[in-house]
Amino acid sequence: MAEAADLRPARGSDAAGIASVYRAYVLDTVASFEEQPPDATEIARRMADRPRLPWWVAVRGSTVVGHCYAAHYRSRPAYRWSVDCSVYVAASEQRRGTGRRLYDVLLPELRTLGYVTACAGIVLPNPASVALHEALGFRPIGVDRDIGFKHGSWHDVGRWQLALRPPPVEPVEPADWSPAVDG
Repeated sequence: MAEAADLRPARGSDAAGIASVYRAYVLDTVASFEEQPPDATEIARRMADRPRLPWWVAVRGSTVVGHCYAAHYRSRPAYRWSVDCSVYVAASEQRRGTGRRLYDVLLPELRTLGYVTACAGIVLPNPASVALHEALGFRPIGVDRDIGFKHGSWHDVGRWQLALRPPPVEPVEPADWSPAVDG
């Protein structure tokens, strides 16, 4: 087995590589319900959204081969202690443990920032993604039936949830993510 990809916080300069990995998911699969792949400018904008949330990349040499990130769960203020998590790896990187390793750095960081709950939506069927999330402790909480229409058919989305820490009686505002390296 080849050496593992290096992991590090994503930089603004990684936006094109992230967009490249994500493009295949948007165009060729239903794993993402986006219909047009975002370009590097849009990815960079999402990475910089406030409050800032973690984005990590897996790289081989100077090539981004995977990424994971947390996004705001919903826009209403009461949801601010919850995040949606996603991970995408290049086809050449699948089944090498890269997705798990990315989540292994993302999830503890979310706890440190003060988040309470991580959520994941998985377009069904997707046994590999279900297995990954459940191996990390995510538990199924329901299915949104026929919730998205893409590539000529309706698709279900399973919902998974992970308690990052016990819900505090008096929650403190989650902190902005400050990656060690940015650029």
